[in-house]
Amino acid sequence: MRAAFVGLVGALACVTTIAIHAQNTVAFFASVVDDKGAPVTTLAPEDFKVAENGVEGKVAKIEPIDWPVKVQLLIDNGTGMETALVQIRNGVKGFVEALPDGIEMSLITTAPQPRYIVRPTMDKQAVIQGADRIAPDSGSARFVEALNEAAARVDKEKGNYFPVVVILGSTTADGSSYQERDVQRMLQRFSDRAASVHVVMLSTSGRSASAANQSAVGEAVAKATAGRYDNIAASTRVATLLPEIGVQVAKSHVRQSRQFRITFQRPGSASGPLGQVGVATRTGWTPTLTINGRLP
Repeated sequence: MRAAFVGLVGALACVTTIAIHAQNTVAFFASVVDDKGAPVTTLAPEDFKVAENGVEGKVAKIEPIDWPVKVQLLIDNGTGMETALVQIRNGVKGFVEALPDGIEMSLITTAPQPRYIVRPTMDKQAVIQGADRIAPDSGSARFVEALNEAAARVDKEKGNYFPVVVILGSTTADGSSYQERDVQRMLQRFSDRAASVHVVMLSTSGRSASAANQSAVGEAVAKATAGRYDNIAASTRVATLLPEIGVQVAKSHVRQSRQFRITFQRPGSASGPLGQVGVATRTGWTPTLTINGRLP
């Protein structure tokens, strides 16, 4: 016998960013665990109740989501990073080793312009070997340009997946040429595809006047995508921090691949901006709700 429902929990408060258009159906994502913290692997419409502004709607469809994660790793190899080369290579290797098999990855350096060291592949060993091909360059890295290109690749690729971008930058001069609208377009592209962007900024002796702008862009992108932003002073930290981020990405991959997309019909003739949404589940179950499925 099905357990009793608990009260409305896990509210998606005042979600006004969903495009409602003319229909009165809305979709969101749910990650559900039981009372022991184990993921719930099957879910039926009768396992969920959804209400808007306290009025119950109808759960029309529940679909399991098993979208892959695809990772772009962007590395500053420009001026000021020569002394950090060993730490960078070791950090990249540790990052890759922290990820489970079957995740597509690419490795890109950002000086003198963004360019592939390893093109997208699921071969972890190929990416680990690629780390040894990261070479210092006398030119300035292109931090913002690299992020813009990463966003363009995310925007262009078809199919359902969770994009992850990890970028290592520095406080030396940024060789990128960009305008504010370029940054806004980048942020929109990442947002549209539910990408997570993690930024590591290494303070170097060649700190430039553009460092504040680079840091501001990096911090803004990380915040907008629910990623992490780390500003570090010692190059030795790169070797341990990148693997830590790899562990975080691996955990996110597990959580994101055990979700459900729930479509519900809004109560009555509700239309326009979505109001307060809440769900009720079986007793002992705990749902985590998102609009886009991103669980960094």
